[in-house]
Amino acid sequence: MTAERSSSFAGGGGRRAGMGLSTRIAIAVGVTVPLLVLASAALLLRLVTIDVHSAQDSHLRDRAAIVLPMARNLIRVDRAGRYQQERKGEHRLFANALDVGVRVVGGPDGTPIAEGGPQPDDSVALPARTPNPVTVRDNGRAWRAFQLPVTGGQPGDALWVFSPASVAQNGVDAVRGRILLTALIAAPVSALVALLIAQRATRSLRRLRRQASGLDPRVSEARLEHRPSYVTEVDELARTLQTILTRYDEQAARTGEALATARSFSAAASHELRTPLMSMQTNLEILSAHPDLAPDERAEVLADLRDEHARLQGLLVTLRALAQGDLVEVDAFTPVELGELVDAAGADAARRHPEARITVRTDGALRMRGWEPGLRMIADNLLNNAVVHGRRPDSDPDIRVALRREDDEAVLTVDDAGPGVPEEARRRVFQRFARGPESPGTGLGLTLVAQQVDLHRGTVRITDRPGGEPGSRFEVRLPLSGAALPELPSHRDWLSGSVRPAV
Repeated sequence: MTAERSSSFAGGGGRRAGMGLSTRIAIAVGVTVPLLVLASAALLLRLVTIDVHSAQDSHLRDRAAIVLPMARNLIRVDRAGRYQQERKGEHRLFANALDVGVRVVGGPDGTPIAEGGPQPDDSVALPARTPNPVTVRDNGRAWRAFQLPVTGGQPGDALWVFSPASVAQNGVDAVRGRILLTALIAAPVSALVALLIAQRATRSLRRLRRQASGLDPRVSEARLEHRPSYVTEVDELARTLQTILTRYDEQAARTGEALATARSFSAAASHELRTPLMSMQTNLEILSAHPDLAPDERAEVLADLRDEHARLQGLLVTLRALAQGDLVEVDAFTPVELGELVDAAGADAARRHPEARITVRTDGALRMRGWEPGLRMIADNLLNNAVVHGRRPDSDPDIRVALRREDDEAVLTVDDAGPGVPEEARRRVFQRFARGPESPGTGLGLTLVAQQVDLHRGTVRITDRPGGEPGSRFEVRLPLSGAALPELPSHRDWLSGSVRPAV
């Protein structure tokens, strides 16, 4: 059903088709990778800038350390007025400075003594004293400048070395350009690679979609056959779909059973209610046609009406109970104390039939997991059957009820002192509407017992009363399943009579 909805969404009705998972992954990667490249580039450029400036500053320090003695000698000969030696000192100074600009200043006013190489204009103000290289600017151009004081002379004697900042900046700009080019190339390439990888990774998911799209639980019994793809999400999705389809099948089966039960209820009710309704109609017509009916005859007609009404009411109640038993689900099963249930059923039967002698004996606490209303129906109907049929004309009913444990079973026995049940009829009495011509019941009481015993995976049978005493024994055996949920019968349709009691 899910696949069917997805297909209709993608194809028709003017609805917009969704974007495939592979395309989504490709777009996400194609956007994310360049962003990651740019973010990494920002950090890389910062680190490169620091490293380039550090290398440039280290180079300035090295050049300054080399030419410092020459600068000191130049200042000394300059103040001694030895012009020829000063010229030679300048030449040696500039030769050793190589690729950096050099400026030698002397005195407190910082008068330049010698200068050469690339450097800012003399008008650019330099810091008075700096232990580390600094950046100075001259008409929009940046320079890295480093100062070393020249000792042994006058205060203010100093050596300055310079290097264009553009040397380092050019390296940073080159790195930045290459990073931007890498990001531009990475966007389509990463998207294409991601698309290929995503299509391969989602191949099992597309196969599952094709399998699921061909399923329609309403018209086909085909089910999802999935081979493990070893992709956790796909295998979990397949198991989820299989579980959903299984539950759909279970619910569809239960719906079918419910419909069958409803049909059986209607058929049984219409068939069995016809006789009492016709009898009631006949009695009502007699009362209407003969208003001057003798009092004793009127009383007899009214008694028949009451009996038929009671039978009609009992039949509807019993049919409803059978329908409930056919539809009950396992989640209705709860822990039940059988001893208390049998004691309560015996007490209620004694109140309804004060003329009967009912003795109940239970053997300790017996707990099982079951449908409590159904278990109560077993006890109530067995007791009612014993009171109605287990009596002799010359005596009141004598009923003995016992509940005991045998191994892993609870055994319920109901003994009566009636005429007994012939052996050839012991299976037939559990069938629907099986009753004698003189029976006041509906013929469904023992059917209800057999249904509930079958529902609880037990057995019921009729035997002679032990010890040679007259009467019959009804014996019910129920498994004591503890906390485990029982497995319900696969087929339940007692209303239609398609289920035969196992006795």
